[in-house]
Amino acid sequence: MAISTKRRPHGDRSSQLKPIDAVALLKADHRQVEDLFEQFGKSRSGAKKQQLAANICSALTIHAQIEEEIFYPAFLEGTDDKDVHHEAIVEHEGAKRLIAELRGMRPEDDYFDARVTVLSEMIKHHVKEEEKAGGMFAEAKQSKMDLKELGGQMSARKMELQSNDEAA
Repeated sequence: MAISTKRRPHGDRSSQLKPIDAVALLKADHRQVEDLFEQFGKSRSGAKKQQLAANICSALTIHAQIEEEIFYPAFLEGTDDKDVHHEAIVEHEGAKRLIAELRGMRPEDDYFDARVTVLSEMIKHHVKEEEKAGGMFAEAKQSKMDLKELGGQMSARKMELQSNDEAA
């Protein structure tokens, strides 16, 4: 589910995609993943859990990649806040390990649900750190970062990664 762009109301060739602010794009991703985790928690069907876990892993992998390739380097350059940047990178590393484990599992495997639960808790913490007052997103907004330009770059990269993911 790409929530990265909005259409202008024009119906002709001049109707192009309008990039979304980078922070808004990342927050939309956060809400999408929160919803997927919530659906997973309510599901009793193994097949549904498998699909939801796959969707969670895919969404988080793409989200982390656009953050690491585009947003985090711009954040570090725009704010010089190495502590916040490094913490975010380390949190991503932990999530990636769990995602890799989950991708090789089935709902009937021991610890499948536990791994999804722990991943959910890790992501909740990470989101809270990024979105809190004084957190990474607030710091980015107060910096001289061009969040619209970054949002456009991130949106384009996200769409590329999603189409590669769907083709795989």
